[in-house]
Amino acid sequence: MREAPVSTSTSVSLRRWLRRQLRESTPERERLEAAIANDDVKEAQRLVARMPFSDDQRHHVERLLAEWEQHR
Repeated sequence: MREAPVSTSTSVSLRRWLRRQLRESTPERERLEAAIANDDVKEAQRLVARMPFSDDQRHHVERLLAEWEQHR
């Protein structure tokens, strides 16, 4: 059986993480989820930069975005 591409597993991790961190469905979260679904790393990075994350949260999500971008 073939493994899923890294970008797919990373996008799943991003979506799960976002849903835990951003409990309420907001337009910003929906845009970020759409960027992930459309494989648009640059848009996701732009949106994340504007979100009010703690330093630890930001570090984690930026690491996931970098991993996603690297394996596209």
